[in-house]
Amino acid sequence: MSVRRLCLAMLSAGDATGYEIRKESTSGCFSYFEDASYGSIYPALAKLEADGLVTMREERLPGKPARKVYSITQAGRAALLDMLQEELPPDIFRSPFLLVAMCANQAGGAAIRRALDQQIEQTRSKLNQLSELRSRLPDTPATKGMLWSICFGIDCMTRKIEYLEANRAELETIADGNAAQEKSPPVIQTPLAAE
Repeated sequence: MSVRRLCLAMLSAGDATGYEIRKESTSGCFSYFEDASYGSIYPALAKLEADGLVTMREERLPGKPARKVYSITQAGRAALLDMLQEELPPDIFRSPFLLVAMCANQAGGAAIRRALDQQIEQTRSKLNQLSELRSRLPDTPATKGMLWSICFGIDCMTRKIEYLEANRAELETIADGNAAQEKSPPVIQTPLAAE
C-alpha cells in the first residue's frame, strides 16, 4: 500500500512519467518517505490504473519513443485522502554506519575515521540537496506541507552532522584503544541476552 500512496502523492502534485516517478522515489526528494524499489513502482502504477485511480496517456516526441504520462483521477485523489488518514507504521531507520560504529573496538581507528568522514560527507550532500530544493520551492499554500517536511529533514541532517563532529573523538578513542590491545573476539551482550 505504501508504494501506491507514494505514487498518488507524487501525481497529486502534477502529471509524471513512470521514469520521473521512479527517479524521484528512489533518489529524488520523494526517496525519504517510503521504500519504493525500481521493481515496485511500475506494478503499482499498473494497478492504480486498473483500479481507475490514475490514467495513462502516451505522448509522442519527434525521434524518441512514446512516453507514458500518468495523471491522478478524482477517485485517485479520494483514495489518497483515505490513505493519508490510515494509521502509520513506525518509521524505519537502518544505518550501515551505525553497525560499524557499534563494532568500533573491532574495526580500528582507520576504518572508524573513514566511516565518520564518509558519513559526514554523505549527510552534507543530502543536506545540500534539501537546501537547494527548499530554495527552489515557492512558499504557497500548496507547498507549505512540503516545505515543512524539507525543513524537518534539514534540521535532522544538521543535527546529525553536529553530533558526529562533536562526538567523533569519543568513537575514535574507542577504536584506537583496541589497537594497542590484543585482538580477541568480543562478547556482545544485548539487553535480551542479559535477561
